[in-house]
Amino acid sequence: GHMGVPARGCAGAPRLRRCKEERIAMAELLKGAPVARALTEELVARCVALRERGVVPTLAIVRVGEREDDLSYERGALKRCEKVGIEARRVLLSADVSQDELLTAIEDINTDSAVHGCLMFRPLPAGLDENAVAAALDPAKDVDSMTPASLLATLSGRGEGFAPCTAEAVLALLDHYGVELDGAKVAVVGRSLVIGHPVAAMLTARNATVTTCHTHTRDLAAECRAADIVVAAVGRAHTIGVDAVREGQTIIDVGINWDEDAGKLVGDVDFVAAEPVVNAITPVPGGVGAVTTAILAKHVIEAAERASK
Repeated sequence: GHMGVPARGCAGAPRLRRCKEERIAMAELLKGAPVARALTEELVARCVALRERGVVPTLAIVRVGEREDDLSYERGALKRCEKVGIEARRVLLSADVSQDELLTAIEDINTDSAVHGCLMFRPLPAGLDENAVAAALDPAKDVDSMTPASLLATLSGRGEGFAPCTAEAVLALLDHYGVELDGAKVAVVGRSLVIGHPVAAMLTARNATVTTCHTHTRDLAAECRAADIVVAAVGRAHTIGVDAVREGQTIIDVGINWDEDAGKLVGDVDFVAAEPVVNAITPVPGGVGAVTTAILAKHVIEAAERASK
């Protein structure tokens, strides 16, 4: 009825225009959900094709103990598998499991041809040799890059290994939002084998010019300011402050930190300070993390496709 008329009249027009101008001044939010959705749609089709050939893509999730962050990632992974059509099997072991028992569980996964991928939560409880367990897994089933072979494949660009899900999620996000990597200057802050090194290698393979920064980097803020893209992966809140950002930049925040004072999860970037300045930025939570389980599912589908050729 008449209720809607004034809002569409002249009184509403300037307000709309003003909003538009304000919105332009804010960074584009690079949310993970649309990226994961697009990926999941593609994976559903590939999963259907596999199942039509009698192949049921299957992921084994190995969890030792009951760590809260493991449980939360597991819930997300199970939900994603269900959406795609992947069967997930959980191998649950108590926190005081022996090294031998754990190695036997990995061996069972290696020899079971119905299982295409394995995700083992790390870090393992103290007293277990994580490297030995990681090395025991068949690299063909290593969908989250814990074997030396996968890491080498990621760093060298050779071989069949899968990249770490988080590192690949960073690239999937950049690609989805059309961020140009060829010739771009990228500062990667952090040098872990889980994210920093792999993401630097993957960006270099895409013809970006990458500077790897870390705790000993002289004038970290200047290194970040000089970059077109900053990938923050140190695991410490407020590492990237307002002095490290400038107009036109794309900021990818991989950090997930609990902020006691704020009582919430935050990234490595001071979002409140950076967001009004930069061109585009990922939220935490809801950015890179929202894409990781979709990449995990992609790896399981790829492993199933390779195994059933």
